[in-house]
Amino acid sequence: MRTERANDDGQAERRDLKVIVGAAIIRDGRVLACARSAPPEVAGMWEFPGGKVEPGEAETDALIRECAEELAVRVEIGDRVGRNVRMAHGRSVLKVYAARLLHGDQPQALEHSALRWLAADELDSVAWLPADAPIVAALRPLLKTT
Repeated sequence: MRTERANDDGQAERRDLKVIVGAAIIRDGRVLACARSAPPEVAGMWEFPGGKVEPGEAETDALIRECAEELAVRVEIGDRVGRNVRMAHGRSVLKVYAARLLHGDQPQALEHSALRWLAADELDSVAWLPADAPIVAALRPLLKTT
């Protein structure tokens, strides 16, 4: 993703935003939330699993790869959830996609300190990372009340 901004001389300056993808993995009306284990300043905060899109990699391919690396699961990627969220430092943008587990896979906390399945009425029971928080409101209608 490219953006333009004015430099000190008022000239347009182009720079590439890094794309971070996240998976809102939904099962039985609940979404998977993952507690960060590092770095220390965000350890214990909750996020949707995912990570950086590598150069030349499609967003959905990156998300499939990241879910396999972080959770040891295979997923099918669905529609976007919510809007693009600019990360606090301004050099990245988060894009979250709905996803579902394949082949009965069960997520494992390979890179996180904890995993929780949250229903719509439980979404506010965890402290979300600032970038993930705006996605929560857009996610509520996708979760069935059981």
